[in-house]
Amino acid sequence: MKFEVLKRSHLKRNIVVALIVVGVISAIILNFTQAKYRTTQSIPLINGTINYTPYDFKIMAMFQENGDNYIEINQMPNENYSINEIKSYCTIDNTNKDPDIKLYTDDKGQHVFANLKKSSKCYLYFDENTCPLGDNICNKILQNKEIRTRTNFHRTAYKEITTNVIFEGKENNKKTYYFAGNPTDNWVKFAGFYWRIIRINSDGSIRLIYQGTSANTTGTGTQIGKSVFNSNSNNNAYLGYMYSEGEVHGLSKTSTIKSILDNWYQNNLNKYSSYIEINAGFCNDRSLTTGTGLGSDDSWYEPNNRMVNTGKPTFNCQETDDLFTVKESSIGNKSLTYPVGLITADEINFAGGAYYTENKEFYLYTGQEYWTISPRNYTSVAKPFALTINGLNSMTNGTTVTLGVRPVINLKADVQITEGNGTASSPYVI
Repeated sequence: MKFEVLKRSHLKRNIVVALIVVGVISAIILNFTQAKYRTTQSIPLINGTINYTPYDFKIMAMFQENGDNYIEINQMPNENYSINEIKSYCTIDNTNKDPDIKLYTDDKGQHVFANLKKSSKCYLYFDENTCPLGDNICNKILQNKEIRTRTNFHRTAYKEITTNVIFEGKENNKKTYYFAGNPTDNWVKFAGFYWRIIRINSDGSIRLIYQGTSANTTGTGTQIGKSVFNSNSNNNAYLGYMYSEGEVHGLSKTSTIKSILDNWYQNNLNKYSSYIEINAGFCNDRSLTTGTGLGSDDSWYEPNNRMVNTGKPTFNCQETDDLFTVKESSIGNKSLTYPVGLITADEINFAGGAYYTENKEFYLYTGQEYWTISPRNYTSVAKPFALTINGLNSMTNGTTVTLGVRPVINLKADVQITEGNGTASSPYVI
């Protein structure tokens, strides 16, 4: 009996001990499990990195930007691509999007998933980066900008478009961002001069147009002087920034205006060449709509077709021989001595100018008439486009008219801004 009693006592004690041990182990397991689902980890996934809470989630599909569309991919792209935060999403029931989940790419190029839940199923869209990673002028310009698109280029863009707005376009199927209307935050100070930002090129470089030695928006100080485009006008060839008589896209001779720009660059910007991008050229688009483009044959050029007829400006350069670049460049005709040129009629159209329409309320208006690099036509004389008091137009006497000269250059995408917020009173300082 005592033995039984003793046995019962031992049994009870063993049961209690066992229950305590089970309780401790359960607590450890529960705590580990909860800690696991609370912990944010980073793991490599193909070429990218996902920061995520390691729930049981699935990537259902991934898509990569390809021109105007997206194509499905089976490998996560590298740091040259970022998650499209608007198009990408996750669900928890295969139907409804989970608004708490955040999908983005950080400034180190890591693809980040935040606030995932168990059984989240994610669909990812990746856009190609225009700007390189890091703290640079390209990213600074885009920071906190509202990105819009323009569709009607037969009308002008007015002063209501001002601060913190930039427009998205395409250049060779890659994104480019441009200013339009009357922005107050596209000012740069570089090499002792004030400039206005025309756009972020598709390679991330920054296209600038000369504004002067002060932040004045109008007057002769907004240009380096005046010049004819070419000293002769009785041949289609004289529409060329460089030209050869008897060739549509000739490159053997230098135009008068190119000589003016080359001399100015040599005297003022040559020592700053380490900041200037050489793979972003200047498009003297001599592709034809009608005519041969030779001699004194009546000929109309594609810039006129876009400005006057179709209302579809482009950032693309139609002919390789018309994309003027320096010999060290990896693209274009490699015919320039210095990486300097003129604005195109298309860029003025994108910015808010229009054919034969006065616009005093956009940032490229200076109260002066000045040359573009774009040919319009040859009818009796060679006529390039210019920004005139009547908007984009050509001059009756063609290339031999004396108009303003405003240099255009391209800054490298990774140059640093030392101060400023892009306004006239506090321009970005390089």
